[in-house]
Formats: sequence, structure tokens, C-alpha cells
Amino acid sequence: MKRTLAALLAPILCALLISPASADYPDKVVRIIVPVAAGGGVDVMARLLAQRLSERLGQQFIVENRAGAAGVIGTKSVIRSPADGYTLLYTPSSLSLTVAVSKTAPYDVAKDLTPIVNVAISPYALAVRASLPAKTVGEFIAYAKANPNVLSYSSAGIGSASHLAAELFKSMAGIEMVHVPNKGMSPALVDVMGGHVDALFASVPALLTEKSDNVRPIAMAEKKRSALMPDLPTISDSGLSGFEVANWAGLLAPAGLDPAIVKKLHAEIIGILDTADMKERIKTLGYDLLASPPEEFGAQISNDVVRWSAVVKKAEIPLN
Repeated sequence: MKRTLAALLAPILCALLISPASADYPDKVVRIIVPVAAGGGVDVMARLLAQRLSERLGQQFIVENRAGAAGVIGTKSVIRSPADGYTLLYTPSSLSLTVAVSKTAPYDVAKDLTPIVNVAISPYALAVRASLPAKTVGEFIAYAKANPNVLSYSSAGIGSASHLAAELFKSMAGIEMVHVPNKGMSPALVDVMGGHVDALFASVPALLTEKSDNVRPIAMAEKKRSALMPDLPTISDSGLSGFEVANWAGLLAPAGLDPAIVKKLHAEIIGILDTADMKERIKTLGYDLLASPPEEFGAQISNDVVRWSAVVKKAEIPLN
């Protein structure tokens, strides 16, 4: 009798524990704020997710681009929104990078946002001019040590991910190189292809687009081999254990979002990412699938702030 009563009461108790808001979610339009300009990989991915979430949940998910101030404008608009699940943020890893290079942090990533899922990661690779006599990470480091401050490296600009990646590499490898900043990834890659600069931490999508014989990728900066360049070893496995740099893209919400809504959105997105067509689309955009849980995503964001802040301080990179 006791067992029968417990079995009967269990569903009722569960129903009481679920708030009406989370049980009915979503019951109106959900906005996904993308803090970068329309047309790039992050924006396209957000729109793909919005379309499929709309189909699965029966409510419209729409994407709004609010670019500006290195993503701060769009991010702050989400932080100021109600934590009800109807305003979400789909952002690249500049979310953490911006804090690391700012004199005054525009927000606190750990306190102001609720992580939902880290969707995918667009890796970087250490690439060198084809005429450089270094075909592995070990050979590159040996060459740099034998020729201090002779090697030069380009970047997408001071304080960019490619700049900080090179500074982290220099610190871990114990080498010196000359920085030649540029105004974006494409011109930085052109400088390497033209032989004007020796090396670059290049985005893999840019390398795959150019496919030039004048530049040679020698190692992946991701912690594991990328499906985009499966034959390329990682820097971590090539002597600099723990080295990892990549541009992730994930979904967050304002702080205090109901855990039941977080769980629901995470489960739906995992289901979307597990489909063959979505896996192929993400790969086509130049990303490796991650699908990290909220706790792991939150740790990634916080760790990025700490790590990049330390790199910025050691390299004496000017703060914005």
C-alpha cells in the first residue's frame, strides 16, 4: 500500500516542483542576441539553431544582431534583460577576451550570465611561410631560440586572439619574436603568404579558404586534433603540453535563469547538434562540434578570462 501510494504521489510532487514558467516555456517569441555583425560563422550558426529550435519547440526563435564595441553592446543588452529565457545570447569567445584586454571590465562573466551550451569551436593553427626551415613545433622553437628576435609573427591586431595566442606560445616555449600587427585575419595571412612575416596563429577557416602553397600549417592550437585538418598534430602533443587556443561559440542567458529552462534548452540543442545535417553545416562553417554542458562551459569562460588576463599582463599589452 505504501509503495502504491508513493508511486501515485511521485508525479504530483514532480509537477509541484516545476514552476509554471518553466513548464510552459516557451510560450512567446524568444530573441537570440548575436553581438557581432550578420553574415559570419557565429551569426549563421545562431540562425541555424534558431530555426531548428522554432521547429522543435513550436515558438519562434529570432536572431537580432547587435554588434559594436567588441561585442559589449549586445552582451550588455542581454545582461540587462529579464532572466526569463526570452532573451538569450549567442556569442563567440570574444566575450572573455574583451574582459581580459579592458581597463575596466564591462561585465563579470561568472556573475552576470548563465551558461547553457558551448556549441562549437573554430580552431587556430600555427602557420609559417613556406620557405621557413621549420616543419614541426619543435623545429620552430629550436629555430627561434637559435635566432632570438629574428622571427616575426603577424596577428589580426593588438589584443586579438591571434596576438594573445602568439604571446602565450612565446611564454610557454621560452622564445622571443617580433610582433607585426595587422587589421584583420585576412591581411595578416596575406603577409605570411607573401613572405613578409614568418608566422601567424591563423584561423583554420581562413587557411582552408586560401589554400596557398606559400603558407604551411605546422600544428593545431586546439587541445585535440581537428576534423577540419585531421592530419595536423596539436601544439600540446608536440611539446607544449596544455597549449590551447580557439574561438568558441555558445549560448548563454542573463544570470538567474531557471535551471529547468537551462536544462530544457540544453537538451533541445544537444538533440539538434546530434543530427547529421547540423554536424555537416557546422563543419562547413569551419567549426568543430563541442556540445559542452553548462558547468563545463561556465568553467571555460572563467578560465579564459584568468588565462588571457595573465597573458596580457605579462606581455604588457595596452588595455582598452
